[in-house]
Amino acid sequence: MPLVEVTLAEGRTADQVRNLMREVHQAVLRTVDTRPEHIRVIVREVPRTHWATGDVTLTEMDAARAGQAGRDAGQQHDRRSEVPSDGVTPGDREFS
Repeated sequence: MPLVEVTLAEGRTADQVRNLMREVHQAVLRTVDTRPEHIRVIVREVPRTHWATGDVTLTEMDAARAGQAGRDAGQQHDRRSEVPSDGVTPGDREFS
C-alpha cells in the first residue's frame, strides 16, 4: 500500500489541495503496480508562522517581500513624478 505524505505551508485553496492529491494519486497509479484503492495520500498544512528556513519564518519572509514590493512601487512612482526644474519632462522634450 503506497503512502505519500506532502507537507505544505498554509495558504492554498481547498481546490488546489484536492487537485494536488488527485495528481499525486495518478502519478503513483502510473508508476507503481498497485490498485487505486490501496493508494494513500496525506496532505499536512503547516501554519506559515511554524515553518522557518534559515531562522526566518515564512510569515516573516512574506512581510519582507511585501515591504520590498511596496518600496519598489514607491520608487517607481517617485521616478515618474520627478519633474525637472524647468518643468519640462523628458517626454515633452521629444515633441519640442
